[in-house]
Amino acid sequence: MSFSPDYKNYKDAKISDDTMQAMRDLRAVTGNTMDLNIMNIRIGGVECAVVSIEGMTSTDAMSELIFRPIMQLNDKGKTSPQRIFEFLTEESLLAAERKTLFTYGDVIQFLFSGFAVIFTDTIPKAVAYGIQGYDKRSVSDPKSEQTIHAAQDSFTETIRTNLSLVRRRMKTPALRFEMSQLGEKTSTDVCIMYLADRASPEIVRRIRTDLSRIKLDTIMTSEYLQPFIDESYENSIFSSVMRSERPDMICTCLNEGKVCILVDGTPFCLILPTVFADNFRTMDDYCQKSFYVTFTRWMRYIAFFLAVAFPGLYVALVMFHPEIFTMELLLNLSASEEATPYPLVLEVIMLMVLFEIMREAGLRLPKAVGGAVSIVGGLIIGDAAVKSGIVSAPLLIVIGITATASFVLPSLYPAISVLRIVFILAGGLGGLFGLSLAIIVLMANVNNMNDFAVSFTAPIMPFCRSSVKDVVSRASFREYEQKHSTIGEYRQTDEPPRKGKGSE
Repeated sequence: MSFSPDYKNYKDAKISDDTMQAMRDLRAVTGNTMDLNIMNIRIGGVECAVVSIEGMTSTDAMSELIFRPIMQLNDKGKTSPQRIFEFLTEESLLAAERKTLFTYGDVIQFLFSGFAVIFTDTIPKAVAYGIQGYDKRSVSDPKSEQTIHAAQDSFTETIRTNLSLVRRRMKTPALRFEMSQLGEKTSTDVCIMYLADRASPEIVRRIRTDLSRIKLDTIMTSEYLQPFIDESYENSIFSSVMRSERPDMICTCLNEGKVCILVDGTPFCLILPTVFADNFRTMDDYCQKSFYVTFTRWMRYIAFFLAVAFPGLYVALVMFHPEIFTMELLLNLSASEEATPYPLVLEVIMLMVLFEIMREAGLRLPKAVGGAVSIVGGLIIGDAAVKSGIVSAPLLIVIGITATASFVLPSLYPAISVLRIVFILAGGLGGLFGLSLAIIVLMANVNNMNDFAVSFTAPIMPFCRSSVKDVVSRASFREYEQKHSTIGEYRQTDEPPRKGKGSE
């Protein structure tokens, strides 16, 4: 079959039994792209072709595993095309991964995945061998989820490497990997991971269905998938989908009956469904005694309160409820605020915006100077602002405490940064009454999150006695011997029919 350069319906087209015609077809489909390598060879008098993509295959592996065995077959003299094809598919072990291809769509998919494809004249099929050799980043230390006692490896951008990191830790046949390709242009590998004896079949089925309905042209990171699998993505400030770069954390979540999704090209794994309390856990919690874990976990809850509500509470008390302060502190606050030219609410918002700008600058600049810009900028600008009378010194202390507390929970930082502004406005407009109203609205929104029939506030609401201890502490490993809870215990059996993209 002959192709024109603008041929688009190649995916289901059968491979031509004429090798030279098949090569012309491939050049037409790919627009004769520069990195398409076609090596025409003759084996025992039969025209063949070895096709690969430059930079995607290993040259050494191709020479050792492909060319040398084929040349040995060529030394045996005349042979038939069928004999060559049987040698390639049945009588040789040229590579660990081998696949027989029937359409040009399969050929393109495997070529661009780092496979070498061999065509044989008069045979309307091809054989693909996995000899990938593209450059990839090696396994390194975690960047955003650092721990002291837990493992020090993290995911990379290569999905096969990430799968091996998980499999190495969980040597059980119950661990399932389901691979698919998403994205009309990118054909990105996406893998669903779960434990068959712990994950809910209903959750796995719904995630599989949601992913199959994605029609995006390109999928570059795992976050491209989140709007399609997170039911509360557009309705809540929080998310029931977490992400992690740690293989040990993923294994822990799998053991709890959760489902994880890996996307090729991104070093983060999606975890779902999750609850609010999951954001306050770290792998170090499983490396310390329970009493210390209880202490650190409560510190994280306190840090969350300070990061979200402390500036708004300060504004509400100073503007509407000054009687709560002692006389000495009240006089100091009054003197500080009278020396500033702007209203207190405007001061707080101005400092918070300035903090976010410095944080963003620190993230985007090279690491060698990024941290210095944030620290030096905060010290110099903060000191100059106080001395010039633009902001008050007590307010600068409040912002410093808030900024420090917000770094304790990196997974909640996007929600914290927005909620902080909301609480400042609520406290400035209505005092403690405004804060109470904001909390009620927030709680109503959070309680409405019920993704995959799992309430985001579980195991507090609805109350689950066997799991509530893990919210404020960590159960001992002797208790885990008796019973290890899973996310399935939080599921509500009287779940209403699902709405949205994943509805059946």
